[in-house]
Amino acid sequence: MPGALAALVGVAVAAAWVARWLESLPGLDHTARLPVVVFGPLVAAAAVGTSLYAPSDELDRTAVRAWWPRRLAHVLVPTALAAALFALALPGHPEAFGAPAAVRDTLGLVGMAAASAAVVGARLSWLPPAFFVGAVYLAAPARPGGAAQWWAWVMQPGPQAGAWTVAAGAFVAGTGLYAWRGARRTTTEA
Repeated sequence: MPGALAALVGVAVAAAWVARWLESLPGLDHTARLPVVVFGPLVAAAAVGTSLYAPSDELDRTAVRAWWPRRLAHVLVPTALAAALFALALPGHPEAFGAPAAVRDTLGLVGMAAASAAVVGARLSWLPPAFFVGAVYLAAPARPGGAAQWWAWVMQPGPQAGAWTVAAGAFVAGTGLYAWRGARRTTTEA
């Protein structure tokens, strides 16, 4: 967990630096921050997802006390930290690719990573969100809105209601699945 928290801080600092550098380039404005808004939360989700590994899986499953509150906190605390750090790293322009879009993408991608940890294990939990982001980044239309706000929600500007709905649903479903089931134990993690 300390490594994941350090990674979140490092990613947010790097995102702030890259966003300012992109905006300073000639001919570019705040809309050039799209790669930062998409890939920064992806790296943060990977850090959170891989931190969900439980070395005492059998003890967790046979414990007297329920583990779901601890698992829930294990997802919520680093997600709140990541969302707050990205909100600070990308100030201004909430109508485009600013803090609201970065927070939304962080929530949705962490939800995907948490669900992936429950299904394929914590070690590979970064893989489904990375595949999704890569595919959407290449296939999303240049104009935001329309049907793309539902399937390409990571590429949408901040105030798109459909993108927020999908990201919030992914966060609630993924976090709930992980809190209920925990990370899947794989033979390579034993």
